[in-house]
Amino acid sequence: MSISATLLPAVVRPAANDHHWLSSDHCAGPVLDLLGALGWAIVDTPEANVHATSPDGRVYVGWLPEDPAAWKRDIVWHIRVQPADGDSWVQEFGLHTPSEAVAGFLAALVAHSSR
Repeated sequence: MSISATLLPAVVRPAANDHHWLSSDHCAGPVLDLLGALGWAIVDTPEANVHATSPDGRVYVGWLPEDPAAWKRDIVWHIRVQPADGDSWVQEFGLHTPSEAVAGFLAALVAHSSR
């Protein structure tokens, strides 16, 4: 996968006296906007869960606010990666992880996927 720098989140350098931290707003907007802009297949379910797959099929992202199994594990984001030449791995994020942080993680993953 390759990605244009214009699709990556902007680097924000807060002023020294600006100590505002992100807090979760329980929405998937920043992640879904990023994945949509990258051309990922995005499907939502009647239960309000969302599933996205990278164009090459190697990365899956699930936003699972209504999945009982996810709630039992205290997660709402499930990311599964299957590298072309390695073992698959999973990263999960909890309900209180800001969606902007998850979008940043995914943007970094996509930006460095050609290495």
